[in-house]
Amino acid sequence: MEKTTIHIKNVVCGRCKTTVREILSGLEIPFSEVSLGEAILDRPLTDMELHELQKEFKKVGFELLQKKPERIINSIKSVIIEQVYEEGLKNLNLSNILSDRLHYDYSYLTNLFSKSEGQSIQGFQNSIKIERIKELLEYDELSISEIALEMGYSSAAYLSTSFRKATGISPSSYKAKHLNTRNSLDAV
Repeated sequence: MEKTTIHIKNVVCGRCKTTVREILSGLEIPFSEVSLGEAILDRPLTDMELHELQKEFKKVGFELLQKKPERIINSIKSVIIEQVYEEGLKNLNLSNILSDRLHYDYSYLTNLFSKSEGQSIQGFQNSIKIERIKELLEYDELSISEIALEMGYSSAAYLSTSFRKATGISPSSYKAKHLNTRNSLDAV
């Protein structure tokens, strides 16, 4: 049977993946895998299924991506989010990871992303890292030095400088004031 991959905008976390699974199951659309930004279906969708799926996705803030550039940009975002949240950033060479995973030259990916999103891939990655740092500070389980190591910064001082530049406040102040000003990843 022919598998079909659908690309879904705003699927940025485990809860999002669970929601996609529930929608697909509820519509009785057989699937084999749901990951950040995409789902692998066991067969192509009928026109009616496609319409119903789009309608259900819209209710929860998801969107099917049909155009190739949109799918590539969504894949770039998914890879970055996965790297920051699930795999950590130790020894990360983002350009190699993106090129290997998406099978495009990095210069093509960065030009496409910048034109569409109005920011560089690196800028997007930095925004995602800042949101992850806020989350780790709110959990209050790791020191700033440990967070710096986890997030791939060379030192706590470098993390602090980057965090202050992005948020206007130091990580220590953020942690002490319990600001909880995290942004949803689909809004970054």
